[in-house]
Amino acid sequence: KNFNIDNIPPGRNLLRLYQRTQDEKFRLAAAALRQQLTEHPKTSQGAFWHKTKYTNQLWLDGVYMGMPFLAEYAMMFEEGHQQQESLHEVVNEFKLTRKYLRDEKSGMYYHGWDESKAQSWANKTTGQSPEFWARGVGWLAMATVDVLDSIPEKNVDDRKFLIEMVNELAVTLAKVQDDTSGAWWQVLDKPNAVGNYKESSATAMFTYFFAKAINNGYLTDDYNAIAQTAFKALINEFTIVHLDGATSMTNQCYVAGLSFGRDGSYGYYMNEPVSVNDPKGTSPYILASIEMYKLLNKN
Repeated sequence: KNFNIDNIPPGRNLLRLYQRTQDEKFRLAAAALRQQLTEHPKTSQGAFWHKTKYTNQLWLDGVYMGMPFLAEYAMMFEEGHQQQESLHEVVNEFKLTRKYLRDEKSGMYYHGWDESKAQSWANKTTGQSPEFWARGVGWLAMATVDVLDSIPEKNVDDRKFLIEMVNELAVTLAKVQDDTSGAWWQVLDKPNAVGNYKESSATAMFTYFFAKAINNGYLTDDYNAIAQTAFKALINEFTIVHLDGATSMTNQCYVAGLSFGRDGSYGYYMNEPVSVNDPKGTSPYILASIEMYKLLNKN
């Protein structure tokens, strides 16, 4: 009843487990999450709210949380009109995200959008939050390349839109990558602002995005250098090897959101805790490493 879209991503693991074991309990658990998305509240044009208590709000985080699962589930368990409707919902989420969260001038994406323009953080004209938070854009970037795994080749227009979105994101992210380290900043477009820091979870997400997009042919090999310098940043800037051989990942923004005292301002993003070894960073680091292994071992 909370309709928290953050609860959906573990469903992707349920789908893998069902594929491997054919155990009915995994299918039933995945179906329960699919039912949540069926009943999930949406904006007037069909974008999924982030949670029931975050009324009328589309966040970048939620695109990753819901859409790869929905696309995978549709291709595994749905057929015909039902499957196409599900895939339409998936692609519509990206179209609405691009329409309402993308800044036309810079190409970057704001963290959240309030359709009602009622939230204290929302611009009264656009409904957008104030800043370009790196991990928010990271969630979107990963969602775009992951969803393409499930959109069938026959859905030509959908794939064309998503691949064009991948290329747009690549151009934008290349512009704000730190020239010296290869990392990205917590607030993407303000590297010289007081308190801003190079943030590791977003750097891992963008490394994954570039490497996977190159591996799958969505981006040309011209982006190889960006992927490789980003991966070097993960190792050189954010990895500590301990005496016992264990590793730690540093400089992770622990959490960031909007509403209930979180105003989306620059100061807000600077004051959230900075963590070590949080799954929101270490998991993308692992995913980035897998894609970089593929990229570096091509041919």
